[in-house]
Amino acid sequence: MIQITEHTRNVLLEVAKTKKIYIEGNFLKILKAPPGDTEFEEYLKICKERDTASRKKRLEITKQVQNQNKELEKAAKKNEVLMQDLQTALDETQKAKQEAEKLRDEAVEDLDTLQKKTQFELIGKIVRVALGVIVSIGFIVTGLFITTLFLNQESAIVESTWSNLMGILLTNSFSIVGTIMGVKYATEK
Repeated sequence: MIQITEHTRNVLLEVAKTKKIYIEGNFLKILKAPPGDTEFEEYLKICKERDTASRKKRLEITKQVQNQNKELEKAAKKNEVLMQDLQTALDETQKAKQEAEKLRDEAVEDLDTLQKKTQFELIGKIVRVALGVIVSIGFIVTGLFITTLFLNQESAIVESTWSNLMGILLTNSFSIVGTIMGVKYATEK
């Protein structure tokens, strides 16, 4: 058993009172309250009760997951039987199988072509809109900066802000274009 120091005892009790955090797990088995310290004994009792409750909850969840896994295994077996029946039916007619494969290949090719076309159009739109927004913001911020300079206002803050915003906009534009290009080349293969 481990004896708890007065400081540790006070910290544990304070954490339990203020934050509702209690000790859990096997560590509880080796903790011992100082003799005559009923408050810490009550704390350890509450910790053990909470630990037991959380273990029961975890056990229930584990059992539930195991039951679900059993059901999934049964469903997988049924699916496997159905797949075997389907394969048998497909094997019975060789001509139908070859025609189905030919049609499937054509459909996959058409779908791939359509996806690539849609992706390229979407990428183009995203790049145009993103760069349009970035350029627009750049012009607006630059216009405000120029207005501030002509009005002879205090421009030190505006200059650094403008510089920071332009750097951020430039970084974002390269980031967007780089990401889109990376996605484009990654999906080509």
